[in-house]
Amino acid sequence: MSGHSKWKNIMHKKEKTDAQKAKIFTKIGKEIMIAVKEGGGDPNTNSKLRDLISKAKSNNVPNDNIERTIKKALGAENVNYEEITYEGYGPAGVAVIVETTTDNRNRTASEVRHYFDKFHGNLGTSGCVSFLFSDCGTIIILKDDKIDEDKLMEDALEAGATDFVADEGMFEISTEVNDLGAVREALEGLGYTIESAEADKIPSTYVKLENEEDIKYMNLLLEHLDDNEDVQNVFHNWENADE
Repeated sequence: MSGHSKWKNIMHKKEKTDAQKAKIFTKIGKEIMIAVKEGGGDPNTNSKLRDLISKAKSNNVPNDNIERTIKKALGAENVNYEEITYEGYGPAGVAVIVETTTDNRNRTASEVRHYFDKFHGNLGTSGCVSFLFSDCGTIIILKDDKIDEDKLMEDALEAGATDFVADEGMFEISTEVNDLGAVREALEGLGYTIESAEADKIPSTYVKLENEEDIKYMNLLLEHLDDNEDVQNVFHNWENADE
């Protein structure tokens, strides 16, 4: 889930229970199955699959699980997942984009709509908030004593990155979406350890929630979306989400 602090998002993922981690494995597995059906099971020729394998490994998905999912996708004639994006508003007008992967669009649409209605938001039409976000790739490298910040910035920009930010405990490297895999591979080739590398949506404006009830219901909306196995990513422009 994308919020204001990538570092806190990463820590949140690492602290999840085994049951929650199993849901993450399931979600990434669906993405891998779609990628295999669209471009084949060889990561050397399927860049989307290659990026998803990297994503799976950064989320500690075992190699055996990844290989089983690819084999299952290659032989799965009757399992058809589709990617559907929903847009809407949370409490006090927070813009929310929900990316899903589902084998039952009616079930997913019903559940997503229910969350918005229950937690003081409303599901909108396609395009109602996406204009408030710009697409990019985000690569995270954790800080340690072995990394020279200036050298990393130079290497990232030479690899094709568009921006570089040193933040709390990490370096955040931005790329064009289509360049994400190439920049990640270039940095890995130079010996850097990538903590995460994913497509991202960055808000152009943010909404600050002041009312305690709005904060409570916005947290509940995000928690329920995050727990839903059909939901892959949630992007929002809640400014003080970290607080």
